[in-house]
Amino acid sequence: MAGTGPLPKDPSQRRRRNADTVAGTVLPPDGPAGPTPDLPGGHDYDTRTLSWYETWRTSPQAATFLATDWQRLHMLAQLVELYWQEPKKELLSEIRLNEAALGGTAADRIRLRWSVAEEETAASRRPQAKTKAAASRRNRVLRVVDGQAEG
Repeated sequence: MAGTGPLPKDPSQRRRRNADTVAGTVLPPDGPAGPTPDLPGGHDYDTRTLSWYETWRTSPQAATFLATDWQRLHMLAQLVELYWQEPKKELLSEIRLNEAALGGTAADRIRLRWSVAEEETAASRRPQAKTKAAASRRNRVLRVVDGQAEG
């Protein structure tokens, strides 16, 4: 991607520990809490375009959208529809650029300093999984050190 520069290093790997001048935003994992706008003229669109819009509409990024962002998404839906009718790299390029501005990929969200909050149920399960995995690795190491030939 021309013009965006390299991704920032992890803060723990930086030599300079200056405070970040731009605060990050934590996005809700379930998307917007309130109602979101329907796609104007949605009945005229292909099901793939409607599915694309629904993905954006319920995404964590949509929780930050203002009226101008929704307007951009509605205009972009027309390009997505044209792309499904006749795929062209120029259309895909324009779609990609607009989606990047809305935080479409992991790299875009890092650049925008957005992160998605973890769901409580997933976060509560992870420490147990890490502990079990670590114990399994220790057991394998002990088997090798003790000279046991168990597989």
